[in-house]
Amino acid sequence: MKRIADKVCIVTGSAQGIGRAIVEMFAAEGAKMIIAIDIQDAEYKESNIRAVKMDTTDKESINELVKNVWEEFKRLDVIVNNAGITRDALCNKMTDEQWDLVMDINLKAPHYMVAAAAPFLMEQGSGSIINLSSVSGLHGNIGQLNYAATKAGLVGMTKTWTKELSRKGAKIRSNAIAPGYVETPILDTVPAEIMENIKKKILFKDVVQAVDVAYAALYLASEESRFITGQVLEISGGWMM
Repeated sequence: MKRIADKVCIVTGSAQGIGRAIVEMFAAEGAKMIIAIDIQDAEYKESNIRAVKMDTTDKESINELVKNVWEEFKRLDVIVNNAGITRDALCNKMTDEQWDLVMDINLKAPHYMVAAAAPFLMEQGSGSIINLSSVSGLHGNIGQLNYAATKAGLVGMTKTWTKELSRKGAKIRSNAIAPGYVETPILDTVPAEIMENIKKKILFKDVVQAVDVAYAALYLASEESRFITGQVLEISGGWMM
């Protein structure tokens, strides 16, 4: 049996890396439709994936998209806030542009998405919100003040949405996934010697694969996690142990 059969899902940052792995796994596990949002062009062979090129910081576009999804399918089951960027620098060298851009994409955009979807989710009485945080948001990381702040903020938003959206008894779940270093195009910019030093600090001596995060998202999207909410699932291979 497909684990998310007939569910309607929205996934941001879906063109590559973690987002693409989640979209493709959701499609394989029976989702009725996945609205795959990214600022880049993307193509998918699966008929139950619809690529949408969109800036997730555009509030009006997000509002319109969520409204259109609801009107077309009469349901919205899963939201995955995955889109995110890094603009690393030490705190005394970080520019306002680096700070603001990371804040907008990593923190403001998820707020826009959930705010747009909240009335529909509450009317429906159910739904699963999955937010991609990071171990940097849980433990901090040198040179990532802006990124760590947004990922820590996303944990706070996750827990707040848990309380706000279910305050009248609606079974709307909100959880976060906090990956460690993941094998994505972002890591291509990290020098090989630095990556080797990072791997030495991980108990499993390797970085996380995008599919590992996708499996966690699938679990949180499925009815198997129907009584799990307000939680943060760390996937790091023992990096911070």
